[in-house]
Amino acid sequence: MKTTILFFSFLSMGCVAHAQEQDIDTCLHLHEVTVTGLTGKIRVKELPAPVSVMSPVQLESHFSTNVIDAIAHDPGISQITTGTGISKPVIRGLGYNRLLLVCDGVRQEGQQWGDEHGIEIDDHAVNSVEVLKGPASLMYGSDAMAGVIIFHDAPPLLSGELKGELSTGYQTNNDLKDLSLRMAGHHNGFVWNMRGSGKWAGEYSNSLNHTVHNSQYREQSLSAMAGLQKGWGHSFLQVSIYSNRPGIVEEEEEQPFQRIKHFKAVFDNAVNIGDGSLKAIVGYQRNSRKEFEEADECGLSMLLHTISYDVRYVSPEINGWKYNIGVGGMWQQNNNRGEEHLIPDYNLFDAGICATVSKDVGRLHLSGGIRFDNRHLSSKATEDVFSAFSRNLNGVTGSIGATYNLTDNLDLRLNIARGFRAPNLSELGSNGEHEGTFRYEKGDSQLRPEFSWQFDAGIDYSTELFSASLALFANSIDNYIYAQKNGELMDNVPVYCYTQGDARVLGGEATIILHPIKHLHWENNFSYVNSVQLHQPDESKYLPLTPAPRWVSTLHYDIKGRSRAVRNMFAEVEVDVNLKQNHYYQLEQTETETPSYTLVNFTVGTDILSRGKKLMACYLSCHNIFNRAYVNHLNRLKDKGIYNMGRNLCMKLVFPVNF
Repeated sequence: MKTTILFFSFLSMGCVAHAQEQDIDTCLHLHEVTVTGLTGKIRVKELPAPVSVMSPVQLESHFSTNVIDAIAHDPGISQITTGTGISKPVIRGLGYNRLLLVCDGVRQEGQQWGDEHGIEIDDHAVNSVEVLKGPASLMYGSDAMAGVIIFHDAPPLLSGELKGELSTGYQTNNDLKDLSLRMAGHHNGFVWNMRGSGKWAGEYSNSLNHTVHNSQYREQSLSAMAGLQKGWGHSFLQVSIYSNRPGIVEEEEEQPFQRIKHFKAVFDNAVNIGDGSLKAIVGYQRNSRKEFEEADECGLSMLLHTISYDVRYVSPEINGWKYNIGVGGMWQQNNNRGEEHLIPDYNLFDAGICATVSKDVGRLHLSGGIRFDNRHLSSKATEDVFSAFSRNLNGVTGSIGATYNLTDNLDLRLNIARGFRAPNLSELGSNGEHEGTFRYEKGDSQLRPEFSWQFDAGIDYSTELFSASLALFANSIDNYIYAQKNGELMDNVPVYCYTQGDARVLGGEATIILHPIKHLHWENNFSYVNSVQLHQPDESKYLPLTPAPRWVSTLHYDIKGRSRAVRNMFAEVEVDVNLKQNHYYQLEQTETETPSYTLVNFTVGTDILSRGKKLMACYLSCHNIFNRAYVNHLNRLKDKGIYNMGRNLCMKLVFPVNF
């Protein structure tokens, strides 16, 4: 099973999911869950900084158009969208290269700096998700300033098992059809897993724009894993191929599109050494991204190679202390192969070393660590477009945190973390117009790294009838990098130049869960972010792309009965309230105010049985029941007058395949 990360705690304490095979209450108390961290197993209630989790059945029973959309309802999590096929995650107001995605145990590396670059992950292959909120540079180095989103695949089956699963779904708004088949087995320590998935979506619609031209996409993926799981540890090899062809939404009648192909191979190993363990993981990724004006006219074409590595030793407990030490980093090479260029060819080498320690003193749980990173990058000159430059960037980061279990039901948390991010090649060296972004970008090769100090404080209280949590944070960022419109036009496209200043981000999340009667769960989440640039006039005071305050209220009822034909039936109503966003980046009319809106969603689901065995799981949902015309503040098509999706009826069937 993939290792999760120590020093973080689950923020959400709500309903995990209904059980797959047993007729039990869906609401579990997450603070009692035990996770496997870098220094061994630990209960969530002992962790000092916020983490939220989405369980397998939560992902299965709730509908989305892509993997980021699936987690964007979690408090503190947002998404920057370009239509329905492209979503980029945001944690507490920070996105792009300020957060990391980890999939198959390695950092997901594509061209994630781009506005219209989606995430190359098959959402069917994601079994569960953990979101680490706040600087995670201690474990991951540069780019984990806002946090980390970890996508876990399904754990290996028990010895002797051979199982599979067929999933199919349909959504009416954009005629989305998807299909996924998984087979897995375990025989005498040999484990394997295979999956093939496909997704086909047409143009989406809403009540104002009607059909949004060229918003269709299609996605296919194949993955396979094989290896050994023995008493000494495990050794797995995982390979995946992902392909996506999203349209690029523009005002013209042409149909430009992207063609993305992503190959990944991961070699994951762990060896038990006494009560400790040595873990080593190496990954290779090849990301090909092309943009076409027409079917045979390739303009932008980039090929990115990435090799990443991570080696850690996790010690046994020694006199109450737990230690680990690790090294990790990556090598990258990017090559331009098309007629159009946006960023230069470059080479990058990144290396870091870290050490962490934790100790329990009665009800007090302490943890901390320190890390040093060095990143060297060099770009190549291209005649009349790019000049060559080289940078060597260093960062020292760390964290220290404490959790105090005041009673069995009440926990107090405090964490202080130092974050670090080296500027990416787009910020340092871009010089060109990017299709679909509606802007010409110019980089600055002298930009300095970003550094941050973040303070997290939290309180969690939970009983069988009532649960509540409050997580507050204050984040001070030096040398914050952003793109600023300079008032010029290049080929009738506005010019944006990368610059930097100091920023402050404040906010938090609050959760209240009530269980007024058995099987009824009422969960309320509120999240708020205030992001400002220091020492700036009012028109440039607020950071770009800051999510609006949001309240999500979910009423979930488990329908219990004695029917032999159905089990684990539930009904759920969700009210999603996004408040007005009047804290926006006004300079040169880069952003505009976004009005408030409320969406109402409804979902029902059940397992259908045959002779006491599960035949299939069936889920029906209606998103945006009242067909509200709305636009999210983080919708990149907002300034073109293009609204988000209208009413969407969804159906999903999941068939277990048992042998």
